[in-house]
Order: sequence, then C-alpha cells, then structure tokens
Amino acid sequence: MKNFILICIVLGVIACSRNPYKATNKVYNQKAKEYAKALKTAPVETFVSDSMGLPNYWVGTTNFNMRKPNFVIIHHTAQNSCEQTLKTFTLARTAVSAHYVICKSGVLHHMLNDYLRAWHGGIGKWGNMTDINSSSIGIELDNNGFEPFDSLQINSLISLLTRLKKEHNIPAANFIGHGDIAPTRKNDPNYRFPWKKLAEKGFGLWYDEVREEVPANFNHIQALRIIGYDVKDTTAAIQAFKRHFLQDTTKRINDLDKSVLYNLQKKYY
Repeated sequence: MKNFILICIVLGVIACSRNPYKATNKVYNQKAKEYAKALKTAPVETFVSDSMGLPNYWVGTTNFNMRKPNFVIIHHTAQNSCEQTLKTFTLARTAVSAHYVICKSGVLHHMLNDYLRAWHGGIGKWGNMTDINSSSIGIELDNNGFEPFDSLQINSLISLLTRLKKEHNIPAANFIGHGDIAPTRKNDPNYRFPWKKLAEKGFGLWYDEVREEVPANFNHIQALRIIGYDVKDTTAAIQAFKRHFLQDTTKRINDLDKSVLYNLQKKYY
C-alpha cells in the first residue's frame, strides 16, 4: 500500500485515479455489441417461390468489406477546455461526437472506432457529397475559436493524420475543415489554423507561389464549385475559401484571391 501511495505521489493524482469515463465507456461497449450483433444476423430464409416456381432464398456474397472513411474533417471545439469537450461528447442529450479530440497539450483521446459514424459534420456539402458523417473521420482540436493552435497539438494532429492517411488511403485533397463543408454555419478551424503546414505534409492541397496569369474570363464561382464548395451562398463560400487558403476573414474576392483560386482549381479538377 505504501508503495502504491509513493507511486501516486511521483506520477501525480491523475495517473492513479480511476477513469472518469468508465460509465460512458460501458455504454459505448454495449452499443458496439448491438451493432456487431446486427451485422452478424443473416436474413431469415422464407423459401417463397416466384411466378416460375423458383425458390427465393438468401445468397450471402463472399465479396465485401467494411465501409471506410474517405475524408477527414478538422474542427475546433469552440469550448473552453478539453475536459468540457469530452463531457459534451459523452452526454446523450448533446447528440454530437467526434472520432478524436486533441487537447492543447497534445494529448489525444480516441472516442470512436474509425469505421463507425460520428455526429460531427451536421448539415453540410462538399462537391456532390451531402452526408458528410457517413464518409468521414471527425477530429476536434481543443480551441475556443479565437486563439492560435498550440505546436504540441498540431504535432499530435500530424502524427494522427499520418496514420489515418496510410490506414484508410485517404486522398490528400480530402483533408478539409468544418467551415469548408458548412460555410454558412461554421468557421472552424479558425483562420489561424496552419493549413499550409499540413499541406506540406500531404494533408490537404495548397497553391503554388509562382502562378499563371488569371484569364479575363475566369469564373471564380465555378472554380469554388470545382474545388468542392457549396456556392448556394456565394458570399459564405468565398469567405470559407479565403479563411482556409489565405487566412483572411473578409468576404470580398480580390485579385490575389482569384490568382490563388485559379491555381487551386487545376489541382482539384
């Protein structure tokens, strides 16, 4: 007992305390078992004959696998601490969740199996995709929305993205932000997020420093659509694009914006 107390003093109280999410982890395991049971359940054999007298029976194919994520959506939590976010994501009444939460310190919390559907994207659109949650992994960064992102946090994010990209074969262009898929509702991750640094590591696309001259007939709205933005609200789409690629929160498009957009259009097309 004395040795245990000594270890607790050395490592700190948190290291020796019980997992505060033991109860919600139990709920997670129960739900996972229910889904696993549903997947293993085979259709009931009815043996009802068709008009030609041939029996209708279930034929289980041998060619299938699990659905896999093809996008990564990056968020900021818009809350005041990692603990607050973890609590939010473990309360049933909030109906929100993510696959991963990364604290400012770089501590990573894996909250949901990558193959399961988290409730992080909400109503949004990217290209022709409207059910974002069904094809993506959601990553929340502990940030209130008005502050820079800690280097330890970004380092953990890059390590996580490296694994996710390799395991799920996610294309570089498919690492985007919540504000990109929901420009009228969201602005996360905020304009201070280092998208260029991520792009240099292969997570997201970026524009060239040396670019071609923009043609006189360049249609910037069409270019935004080609990249993936929902242009139903053109002002919101422009602002989302500028926040991501130019770290600019203004709404009007200028010559620099058009130059960057024209360059990116070719990369996404």
